[in-house]
Amino acid sequence: MPVPSSFPASSVPAPSFLAAYDALLARWPVPVEAIDVRTAHGSTRINACGPRDGRPLVLLHGGGATSAMWFANAGAWARAGHRVLAVDLIGDPGRSVHDGDRLAGVPGLLGWLDAVLDQLEVPGADFCGHSYGAWIALTYALHAPARVRRLALLDPTQCFAGFRPGYLLHALPLFLPGRTPDRARTFLDWECGGADRLDPDWRELYALGYADFPASRVVTGPRPAAARLTAPVLALFAEHGRAHDSRRVAEAARATLPEATVAVVPGATHHNLPMAAAAEVNERVAAFLAEGR
Repeated sequence: MPVPSSFPASSVPAPSFLAAYDALLARWPVPVEAIDVRTAHGSTRINACGPRDGRPLVLLHGGGATSAMWFANAGAWARAGHRVLAVDLIGDPGRSVHDGDRLAGVPGLLGWLDAVLDQLEVPGADFCGHSYGAWIALTYALHAPARVRRLALLDPTQCFAGFRPGYLLHALPLFLPGRTPDRARTFLDWECGGADRLDPDWRELYALGYADFPASRVVTGPRPAAARLTAPVLALFAEHGRAHDSRRVAEAARATLPEATVAVVPGATHHNLPMAAAAEVNERVAAFLAEGR
């Protein structure tokens, strides 16, 4: 889910957060190129890897997760021949800088992504999003269907069903004054069943971003009209995720998109799915994307 925020966009990220970000990015198993593109909203960081002439794959992270979260996935997809473009969401913790125009709701968010792809000279790409990033990817596919070739959704939230009340209750302290890293760690540990089920470097980065990063207000919107999708879809749900009932949401996805590939990944939780279940996620996503070649 998105990380709540109320900091002014002109503030400077804490050095501890930037150091944690760079340390996690250093764990990517392939060379990474940092690309910054300018739009009306500010500077957007894209961490790119893989062959420059490879088929573009745009990665959209979950709220507060940063693009560094793809450390367990990007290498596999780059080695499969993709030009991986992992975007730091504007206004969210990361190395994008929201020092320009405000995002005017969902249209502004989609316009920002249009502008980023224009600056990268990417007319069309495959997309993979996790959690809130999956909601953005699905919403964008409806906004610009000609630009989205294939769509991989990792435990998407607010796409086929709402959040569980219990998840929202546990997330409530994140929205209260007095933000501390411990509050974010407690929430992650509850959702994943203990700190030992989370990558420690990513857990720390998320916690520091929650407490210290000068983010803008998160843009949210209604549940997308997924039945109107034209792009092929892969939807993977975390068996033990607490954000929603994974099997019920998987059934809702199948009912909405009968031709989609839908599966529940054993053992995973909502927040650790891309990392803890990396072997299965990487294989399934790579196979799905290969079908479009």
